[in-house]
Parts: sequence; structure tokens; C-alpha cells
Amino acid sequence: MSDVTRILSQIESGDPAAAERLLPLVYDELRKLAAAKLAHEKPGQTLQATALVHEAYLRLVAGDQERSWNSRGHFFGAAAEAMRRILVDQARHRGRLKRGAQCLRVDLDSACMVQEPPSLDILALDEGLAKLALTEPVKAELVKLRFFAGLTMPQAAEALGISLATAERYWMFSKAWLYSELAEQPPIPDP
Repeated sequence: MSDVTRILSQIESGDPAAAERLLPLVYDELRKLAAAKLAHEKPGQTLQATALVHEAYLRLVAGDQERSWNSRGHFFGAAAEAMRRILVDQARHRGRLKRGAQCLRVDLDSACMVQEPPSLDILALDEGLAKLALTEPVKAELVKLRFFAGLTMPQAAEALGISLATAERYWMFSKAWLYSELAEQPPIPDP
């Protein structure tokens, strides 16, 4: 049995000092493995092979997870997988930053909302709903449930027996239809 396999068995049996004895024995091979992984990365990679080795090693031997390695090859396979996951996590992080992860996301409806809702001619809305109900009764009922009963979209969808996605499409259609019908009136606000 090689020294590495013996130390891996000691780590598996719970010897805390075994992990310290393992690193010097496997460090050079892990460093070569890390350099090979990083060679396939895009230019501009900020992670160095040493940092990748250390992070992967900590994931392998530290923590409360119980690990079992059958052999030296199994350990290095696990190390390669840990390095792959670290590189994937870092690529995802860079992608999020590149696409505005640091920016504050604001819902467009709430960002454009005025402090006081505009006044709405209820009689004109009622006439518009009556016209909508002639051709689109479910959509008219959705408007009534949302606007007059104050139901949330999931509650209204459930009451009508339709999916949430369908209710949201119906809501967008109904608002646009009523807005065009009541062109001189302000848009119908979300409840």
C-alpha cells in the first residue's frame, strides 16, 4: 500500500493529523493537474494554479462530510472534479458580474408607479368591461377579480381555474384592450 493510500485510509477513519501529512505527498501532482485544468481556460483567468490546488484540497479533506477514497487514483479523480467545480463556479460568478449582477433590479411596474393612483372614471371602466365581456368573458372576469375584488394574480387564476401564466397573459391583454377602449382615461393601475 502506498503512503498516499495509507494516509487516505487514516483520513477516512477520522485521523485529523493525516490531512496535514497528505498535502506534501500529493501537492506536486495536484499542482500539475491544476495547471493542466487552467491551460484550457480562456485568457484572463485570475485564478492561479496554487490557489486552485488549495481550494480543491480544502474541499476534499476539510469539512464534516464523510469521504471514502478507494485508491490514489480515486483521490486524484475527486481532486480533478473539485477543481472542475471551482472553475465552473468562478465562470458563473464572472458571468453574473458581466451581466449586471451588481446592479439593483427594479420591477418596471413599481418603478413607474406614481405616488397617488390616477383618478379613473369607474363608469367608463364598467362600460369597457361590459364590452370586453361580450367577446372575452374570462378576461373581463379576471379584471373584476383583480381590480375590484383586490385578488392577487395567483388567487384570481385559481378562482377562474386557469394557470398563473395564462392569467398573466389575460391580464396584460385586458389592460391593453381597456386602455385602448378608454383612450382618454389613464391606464388601469395594478391593484
